[in-house]
Amino acid sequence: MKKLQWKYIRWIILVLLLMSIFLFRFVSGTGEFYARSIYPVISSCLSRIASWFPFSLCEVLVIVMLVCLLVYPFIARRRNRRWRWIAVTEVEILLWMYVWFYWGWGINYFRNDFFERAGVTPCTYEEQRFKQFLSAYTDSLNAAFSQEVYVSQPALEQAIKSVYAKIPEKYGLIRPKDFQHPKRSFCNALYSGVGVLGYMGPFFDESHVNHELLPVQRPFTYAHELAHLLGVSSEAEANFWAYQVCIHSTDAGIRYSGYFGLLPYVVVNTRGLLSETEFKSWLDTVRPEIIKQLYDKEAYWDDRYNKLLGKLQNVVYNWYLKSNQIPSGQKNYAQVIGMILSLPTNWWK
Repeated sequence: MKKLQWKYIRWIILVLLLMSIFLFRFVSGTGEFYARSIYPVISSCLSRIASWFPFSLCEVLVIVMLVCLLVYPFIARRRNRRWRWIAVTEVEILLWMYVWFYWGWGINYFRNDFFERAGVTPCTYEEQRFKQFLSAYTDSLNAAFSQEVYVSQPALEQAIKSVYAKIPEKYGLIRPKDFQHPKRSFCNALYSGVGVLGYMGPFFDESHVNHELLPVQRPFTYAHELAHLLGVSSEAEANFWAYQVCIHSTDAGIRYSGYFGLLPYVVVNTRGLLSETEFKSWLDTVRPEIIKQLYDKEAYWDDRYNKLLGKLQNVVYNWYLKSNQIPSGQKNYAQVIGMILSLPTNWWK
């Protein structure tokens, strides 16, 4: 009788939690309430637990759950459990994982977008304004150039976190904690094979950074993944904060990583918005050492890329983003330029 009562209580709690996720998804303002009032507490607790372990708890959890889902039917059948019982049990496990994913971090997908929180209207394309940005950005990129970027991991974390702590509260990012450190992945070669430079582990609020990153990529990528940990779900917004935080650093190497990290998105936007002649003319204004560094970076990752796995990952991740209110899918990464152009020059204050 007690087992039966616990089963009903467990399912009632599960259903209520599932309903709450749909509430956050569809009721305006509730997602922002979660991001500002609930997530900071959950994130602090989960990431504190994760900090006690040098490895990724998120990956351990996923691997253990997958093994359990595969092995459980054989164990249950040996105990004469019916297939219906097995199916219901496995569905329940998956639903609890679904709830944990969203309540642990995923509800941040349903918060107000960047422009609403910043109190600005997304800018429409104006050629002159874009060219002004392009000229100023290119000057800064060229001036910041560094052939070698090296910042120790402790110094990098301290520098990036100190800038994040100064971001005005209206943007809705929580403050980074001293005990939050990026984790290394068990499956790093697999992530390199599909072009993943880092990711956010939602089950224990852990950021992960690919340990094969080139030194010039490390500050920008770490700042991007930390933005996710601080409550940012949009990839474009994570790129925006990575860029802004890096270029506001006092460390010259971190500043250059910020400008260099934005360069691929500037290239995509410039090629799409300007004529071929104008694009080539702009490219000639970028220091040749930087162009070479960009080509070398692309060749470095091309050597590690697996086309079949990469295509599969692109399809799955595109679907994942679109199902979580990011309709542009992976194109969302390149929309960072629109965010930069939409803000006034004194927006940081």
